Amino acid sequence: MTKKFELSPQQEAEMIASIKAYFLEERDEELGDLAARLILDFISNKLAPHFYNKGVADAHQYLSERLEDVFEIQRY
Repeated sequence: MTKKFELSPQQEAEMIASIKAYFLEERDEELGDLAARLILDFISNKLAPHFYNKGVADAHQYLSERLEDVFEIQRY
């Protein structure tokens, strides 16, 4: 089971405000809090896991490369 991303109330409020500002600036549309929250929920549930997994994969690759560097200092 996939765990939902948990945000603090302050983070959630800031993200909702950012979504509302984006729609106003880019699309000249005013969104209410409910519409912005539904968009945030969609992003959190459907899109964010892909970005998270990409970050995990990138971190794994980076750490794997650094671990290979450690093996290069072995003495024979």
